[in-house]
Amino acid sequence: MKGIKPIFSLSLAVGLLIFAIPRLEVGQGWTLPTIFAVVWIGMVLLIIAAHLHEVLGVDEETKKEMRKVKQYQRWKREQLVYGNKRKMMR
Repeated sequence: MKGIKPIFSLSLAVGLLIFAIPRLEVGQGWTLPTIFAVVWIGMVLLIIAAHLHEVLGVDEETKKEMRKVKQYQRWKREQLVYGNKRKMMR
């Protein structure tokens, strides 16, 4: 688990969806309120998917690999800087 914030946000988004679905006007043809309802439901579902992605920790392996790459790049920069200073001191 990542903490309480993503879980709280996920439950808030689900609650918002449950609260709003009965109030949205869907099924009356392609009117402006129907288009709004479809777009709104799509956005809330996208938000829920993003929070589920965070809560479930799907990309933990990617984060670990990125940490390794950044650590290697930092090491290479240190070698470059310290290597140049050693040459200057001679």
